[in-house]
Amino acid sequence: MAVPSPTVIEAQVHQHLREFLRDCGDTSWPHHLTLARLVARALRLGRSALLQVGGLSAYQGNYRLSYLAALLLWPGPAILVATAATRQRLLMGDLPRLQEKLGLNKPIQVADRWPGPEFVGVLMTTPEVWLADRLSQGDRFPEGIPTLIDEVDDLETWLGHTLTTTITSEDWTQLALAYPAQQAWIRDTQVALTYAAFQHPANPYQCHLLGDRECQLLQDLFRHLHPDPSQPLPVQSMPPTWQQFWRYFQPPDHLLWVGTDHQSPHITLHCAPVDLTAYLGQVWQRQPVVLIGAALDQDIKAEIFRQRFGLEDLTCLKFTCHRQQDLIDLYLPDHLPLPNTPEFQERVYAEIRRLLIGVNPCRRGSCLILVNDLPLKGQLAAALAAEFGSRVQVEQPRPHPRPILVSGWSFWHQHQLTLPVPELLIIVTLPLPSLEHPLVAGRVAFHKRHRQDWFRLYLLPTAMAELERAIAPLRLGQGMVALLDTRVHYRSYGPQILAALSPSACSRSLNLDQDWDLTREVADNDPDTLLWSG
Repeated sequence: MAVPSPTVIEAQVHQHLREFLRDCGDTSWPHHLTLARLVARALRLGRSALLQVGGLSAYQGNYRLSYLAALLLWPGPAILVATAATRQRLLMGDLPRLQEKLGLNKPIQVADRWPGPEFVGVLMTTPEVWLADRLSQGDRFPEGIPTLIDEVDDLETWLGHTLTTTITSEDWTQLALAYPAQQAWIRDTQVALTYAAFQHPANPYQCHLLGDRECQLLQDLFRHLHPDPSQPLPVQSMPPTWQQFWRYFQPPDHLLWVGTDHQSPHITLHCAPVDLTAYLGQVWQRQPVVLIGAALDQDIKAEIFRQRFGLEDLTCLKFTCHRQQDLIDLYLPDHLPLPNTPEFQERVYAEIRRLLIGVNPCRRGSCLILVNDLPLKGQLAAALAAEFGSRVQVEQPRPHPRPILVSGWSFWHQHQLTLPVPELLIIVTLPLPSLEHPLVAGRVAFHKRHRQDWFRLYLLPTAMAELERAIAPLRLGQGMVALLDTRVHYRSYGPQILAALSPSACSRSLNLDQDWDLTREVADNDPDTLLWSG
């Protein structure tokens, strides 16, 4: 098969992918051709794009056929940034199928750097490798090569791993060895920080923000080791981890926290930036990028997501979910107290018990109860285990055949692809980040200092993205979701939460005498409508 000309790449991709889908009988996602054309257009124009696929397709990964077809038919070089798990699925499944059917022999390599100036194929690499190179102004990947980044819902997590510097007891030892004349000062600072850390009362998160006194201890240590701030850091003697730590040590605009384990005498120091735009602005300028995610922003133009990650002018597209295929049953009781009231725990346990006993789907299959409040999670699990026995398990990656699995949101996200799809998903409270978590409190304090709307810019977008991703597997079997947090009825952001859960058949009451035979309020949501700008 002849390689298509760049000037007609969109038409070529459309034609060959349509033939491929027809031959394979693949009708799992109706937007393959549109997504493929838009990726091809971004490659041809060198214009960045932000694409939200959403719904069941994001969970199953069906959309990947579209961008793979565009990358394989594009005559120039390209980079595909994907996690190791996604890359393995592509190499073992979609890529061989497309190469065989399309008759293409475009080179594909997996590496942590560009193979060489003569390479005109597709390089696959991980987000951690690519981001580390871009953020450090590295040269592992040449300038200007079109780059597609999949699953950018996890972009903040990837950046956190890349930009967070952690100081362990081993790093203190290395610092003392690098400055033998200052070992006593270094040891005294480490002891003082350890003592201060264990003066904080224990919390479920095992971490605390550094106070003014702890920050002052570290600043004094830095001045003692490097008395002339006008001179650059002594690279030859300063261990690399400490160099990075001092580079990011900028209170109060960076998160500075200490990790503690009351079973161990050691602590860990952590430093990470809150404002990512200062680091990412130059990253996006070095090459055109196509960012693909599931649920990045409710807004068509993804303004909040773009603001958080320094994305400027680019094409934005958002696919709506299929009204029938992605439909879920949504139970929204309005008779429960608000989560911050004393009677909430007792009443919500009674409601969960009512759902487990009275709703037929759970009798046949599994149930997942999502709750992020750590004390409440343990108390609910203990109460349910007393009645339902060994079926009740807490965050077990290999649960009972018909489990009642009590889990936090992060555990469910991590094991979503390997755990059985629940027939009943009970959401105890909305996944709004808890202000009791020291790191959440630190981020909120940053927004307050800069007079920014911390709820609209941080808490609410995080909650809505978590909701969309958590319920995606249930769209596969049109399962039932029960949201027991009545703030969705009484707070101004309730309609935005419901929009994140659509398409859904909603009810505020249960008819337990029938098999989920409820009066439904189906959201007015056209499944075939494309929302896009740019």
